Amino acid sequence: MHALADGWGIRAAALSYAPVGGGSYHWMARDEQGEQRFVTVDDLDDKGWLGRTGPAVLAGLRAAMGAAVTLRRDAALGFVVAPVPARDGQTVRSLGARYTVAVFPFLSGVPGRWGELPSAPERAELVEMLAALHRVDPAMLVPSLPPHEIGLAWRGDLEVALRELDQPWDGGPFAEPARSLLAGAAPRIRQRLDTLDRWAGNGAVAGKTVITHGEPHPANVIREPGGEVILIDWDTVGLARPERDLWMVASDTGDELRRYTELTGRPVDVAVLGLYRLRWALDDISCFVRDLRAPHRRTADAEHAWQSLELTVAQLTR
Repeated sequence: MHALADGWGIRAAALSYAPVGGGSYHWMARDEQGEQRFVTVDDLDDKGWLGRTGPAVLAGLRAAMGAAVTLRRDAALGFVVAPVPARDGQTVRSLGARYTVAVFPFLSGVPGRWGELPSAPERAELVEMLAALHRVDPAMLVPSLPPHEIGLAWRGDLEVALRELDQPWDGGPFAEPARSLLAGAAPRIRQRLDTLDRWAGNGAVAGKTVITHGEPHPANVIREPGGEVILIDWDTVGLARPERDLWMVASDTGDELRRYTELTGRPVDVAVLGLYRLRWALDDISCFVRDLRAPHRRTADAEHAWQSLELTVAQLTR
């Protein structure tokens, strides 16, 4: 509560934890006037795609949140959920040496669920949103966003895990099951890593880049009671080929990709779609393996990491 008062002048009358989403900690705050806001606390040690040191991750997070503010305010993209700047103008404020806090408008809509296939009209809406985002000139973002790297957030951790499959993993109750699962899938995972490296090395993702969201999956799409569709979680925003976003909305019919080309005049490279799809699966594996090799207990988060690792490995190796 002190962070909200000091940073935003918000005197919270009530603060309740919201066990939603992943990768961050969330609270719902109600001030003395009854206005609600959504408060997010991030762990700087757990955002490897933004950097390897606390200062680098903090700078990356501020750049991403600043981009969200610019996209909503200056590019007039109403579907972008941007943070509320603090009194000093910062979108993200430090909370000790390891954590940060940000404040967002409270949304009353309900998000979709990861893994669900949205209806054709919903996919069409999302394609129109992505086309509008991709048409924004990256030069309007100050400071500019860095190019999104095709590599994995925790590639080093995954490589170490693959080298230590013949040693016990003692991080917690899911460590040994994770080792056994990875041992059985190791040859295919190494093969897929080689494929990713080969495609990246051949310049498969070279070419004109656009502003991409990075994770436009159903869990990040919220439909408000009035019917407005909005896109949340902009900490993964980055400059990349549009296929970084499009693989998540493409169905087997190809209708979404044809519509995207109609809206932007830009053809979609199916091979690059496949590269980003592969990269996503390997990145998930690197994250889940890192979590399950680290000290952990039998918690809901650990259960989720284990189940997600099982599912991702099965999909990648079938």
